[in-house]
Amino acid sequence: MRPMLKSALSRTWRDKQTLQFGTEPERAHVVDQADERFCAFLDLLDGERDGPAVAAAAEGLGLAPGYVTQALRSLTETGLLDDAAAVEQALAELPPSRRELLGPDLASLSLLHPRPGGGAQVLARRTGLRVEVRGAGRVGTAVAAVLAAGGVGEVRVVDQGRVLPGDCAPGGIPAQEVGRTRAAAAREAVRRAGGLPGQATAASRSARTEPAGRPPDLVVLAPRDGSGAYAGDAVEAHTLMQAGTPHLYLGVIEHLGVVGPLVLPGASACGRCLGLARTDRDAAWPRVLAQLSATGPAQPREVACDGAVAAAVAGLAGLHALLLLDGVRPPSVDGWCEVSALDGMVRRLRLPPHTECGCFWR
Repeated sequence: MRPMLKSALSRTWRDKQTLQFGTEPERAHVVDQADERFCAFLDLLDGERDGPAVAAAAEGLGLAPGYVTQALRSLTETGLLDDAAAVEQALAELPPSRRELLGPDLASLSLLHPRPGGGAQVLARRTGLRVEVRGAGRVGTAVAAVLAAGGVGEVRVVDQGRVLPGDCAPGGIPAQEVGRTRAAAAREAVRRAGGLPGQATAASRSARTEPAGRPPDLVVLAPRDGSGAYAGDAVEAHTLMQAGTPHLYLGVIEHLGVVGPLVLPGASACGRCLGLARTDRDAAWPRVLAQLSATGPAQPREVACDGAVAAAVAGLAGLHALLLLDGVRPPSVDGWCEVSALDGMVRRLRLPPHTECGCFWR
């Protein structure tokens, strides 16, 4: 281990002898009687020395080996230390430019996973994961870009047709791409967000050398018409459930942005549970849904998708997806989150498994 202080934590003085690490109350840690020798000891924790080298350098400052051992243990237990060697090993497969882009993500993960080297290991795991985003509209492409920027090794966007002006949005497909195929434009947006050159980097190649047919670790359902907001495609849902593939519904419908449910097949409420729950409240919902799912002249409506709401949905969905991929259960499991253009509020609504659905039946 080559100990270093976590770069994400600020150092401020509460008074002449009290040093505070971090800003937020939940993360902040206060050290009393932080004298000059202690501060000089902290300067040794730069990731360049291993434990014995730190002890030897500290001895030159007049610090006893027992003091050094206790100080390192205390800094580790309070989540203030990272391991430079573990960070280098975990990110060795990434090109330098990509490591630099992911620097802020790594700093954040080091706080969420306080064990030395824990944040780097989580980030390294992301580089071997695959996510498929179905839909390259204002929401889908932006979500794909968020995931690529967060370190996911392979983000594939599936869509057909060509880019229309209404598909363009900040963080997604730019306006100059109008007329290009949506799949190509979305792929370019993902490449830019991930800091990838035109050809595959080591990180993206590592994800693509998996055996052919390896299913994605997560599928994000973000149809351009916003129908992901009510989980309308029963055939698609059935296929994903049968394959055991986690999938996340999202979209913007009229004034409302929706993230969820995030479905863990056999372990959480599914899209059909959502439909049955809505039918319990509105008996005509299946008939309405059938008409919403129809295409052609019967559905001439203009797709409403406020740009700010789309960006909020994409950011929240990206966060929930990364939480799941990192082994955390996000709030869109057994529920969904709504953000409204009317008041800007974000609400979480519960979705227990429906007794008539069958997704939990043996």
